[in-house]
Amino acid sequence: MKRVFYIFAMTWAAITLVSCDKFLTRNPENKISAELFLSTENDLALYSNGLIDAALPETSIAIGDDAYTDFCATKLSSDFYHPGIWGPDKGSGWSSGNFSFIRRCNYMIHNMDKAKANVSDETWRHYMGVARFWRAYAHFLKLQTFGDIPWIDKYLQPDDPILFAGRDDREYVFHMILEDFEYASENCNDNLELSRTNINRWVALAFMARACLWEGTYRSCHDINPSTGAFWNNSYESANEILAKAGSAADEIIESGVFSLHTGDVQTAYGELFNQNKVNAEEVIWGREYSEELAVSHDITGQYNSPTWGQQYSPTKEFVRMYLKTDGNPVTRDDVSITEEFEGRDWRMWQTVNSPGHKYQTLTGEIADKPTKFNEVFTGYAWIKWNQEKAENYRAGAECYNALPILRYGEILLIKAEVAERLGQMSESIWTATIGALRARAGVASIYPGSAAYRADSWLRDYYMEDIQHSSMLSNTLLEIMRERAVEMAMESESRHDDLIRWNMGDLIERRYNHQGWRGIYITAAEAAGGIIFNGATYHVRVGGSHDEYNYPIANTGADQTFSLSKGSYGYLIYNYKLEWDDKMYVSPIPTAALNVNKNLGQNKGW
Repeated sequence: MKRVFYIFAMTWAAITLVSCDKFLTRNPENKISAELFLSTENDLALYSNGLIDAALPETSIAIGDDAYTDFCATKLSSDFYHPGIWGPDKGSGWSSGNFSFIRRCNYMIHNMDKAKANVSDETWRHYMGVARFWRAYAHFLKLQTFGDIPWIDKYLQPDDPILFAGRDDREYVFHMILEDFEYASENCNDNLELSRTNINRWVALAFMARACLWEGTYRSCHDINPSTGAFWNNSYESANEILAKAGSAADEIIESGVFSLHTGDVQTAYGELFNQNKVNAEEVIWGREYSEELAVSHDITGQYNSPTWGQQYSPTKEFVRMYLKTDGNPVTRDDVSITEEFEGRDWRMWQTVNSPGHKYQTLTGEIADKPTKFNEVFTGYAWIKWNQEKAENYRAGAECYNALPILRYGEILLIKAEVAERLGQMSESIWTATIGALRARAGVASIYPGSAAYRADSWLRDYYMEDIQHSSMLSNTLLEIMRERAVEMAMESESRHDDLIRWNMGDLIERRYNHQGWRGIYITAAEAAGGIIFNGATYHVRVGGSHDEYNYPIANTGADQTFSLSKGSYGYLIYNYKLEWDDKMYVSPIPTAALNVNKNLGQNKGW
């Protein structure tokens, strides 16, 4: 899991202080001594590039924790959600290297005064902003994982008391994270010419907006700090003040006019953000590119399309139902064949899920309709977002070179909209400029929920309101923003997982379809009897047999890792897989091994 990355123990001090000192104090190739390093602009740039190499997000933004939610079925789920498996003894992420990146950031901050006499004040402040951005970024990921964590803002030595201290209160830690992000957003340059991977003012603002949306809504939707079980103390920023910070950061990006939505043909514009070899200059604020020439690639297409590698990731019926019709209204039923389900729907659906007529290049170079091979998916639906649609890319470990957006303007519009609604500031003009703009890009009519033309979606309300503590907060406008986040950010930046956690809706991961498993395509009685014809291939469901390219074996027993049909001989395809949710899981446990070394860390509530 993404979250189980960080927290520290004495072993970190013993090992990383040696290994990092060895790396950070050895004489560079140009023979500059450690005492002089970080004294020139070239040194600062070189060290900053090293931080990018160490921490720039990669393929996890397209797979990661979103694969283990209500919107994606997997052959095997994460152990974290398996009944009776996960606990402090199994917890990880508390090893020697888990805090080494923060130490590297603090090393840069601690030593940058050497450069003050040799670089301009503007340059010095930019690189200080870069270092503080990364320090805040690393702490924020830890806070998302464990809640209360230690805040480390100095270059630690082996005898520092903090190595055996307790954890700091989450509210204090986020206050310090916010200070770092604000410094970075005010002092980093706004240069976009170098690379979209570099940290600049826009990246700092965008990530600050994302982090503040997370923390502000988390505290709004959770009555207590899950690490302690105590009510929020509001000693620093309140939830609404943090949300206002998210809105201000989003506004600054929007009002600058530097970025815009990538538009064009509604049938292709959205997908072009994820299947091109260059980051989209209009929309991508922070991203990374790959290069065949430099032998730098990723394997997302292979993971989504291989029957033997990866987790056979598959969209669910609940995800597909989120998409509106192009007239801006919701569908009223979903018990229709996949061959009809895409008709008149949001064009993002066609560019995210394998659809009738979607093309790929065969091994012989022919352009053909792409089949959905049943041994590659567990719901009958297949992801195509992020894919390089050539059969040669579908094998395990295949090299792909399409760029990965990490932060983009579309997300900033979503942040602006959610903040406005939660703070009571939403208006039709804000709606039109945010959610309306995203829907227009996808060929969907924008209907403001406050207008007479709006038709409420009872399915959407029932889906989100069941078993949650804060259902009174779910206005029609907020529900539509939640829908928009689902379809705009699908399998991207681990957005769905993070949304469920911050909205206090983690139980959706467990309850999915009647607490039974993931719900897939609807198979009509005629299709169950005669086969499903999709993109030139015929597929079958039958009792017994094997799960292969063109067949689902139906057991109808409800046993884990078996298939059922909701009506016995036809109906929704169900991949049975029972999971567990308990509210203590909003944070991960502190591993037992760490507590054995430093009992002052304390355990998270419930673990």
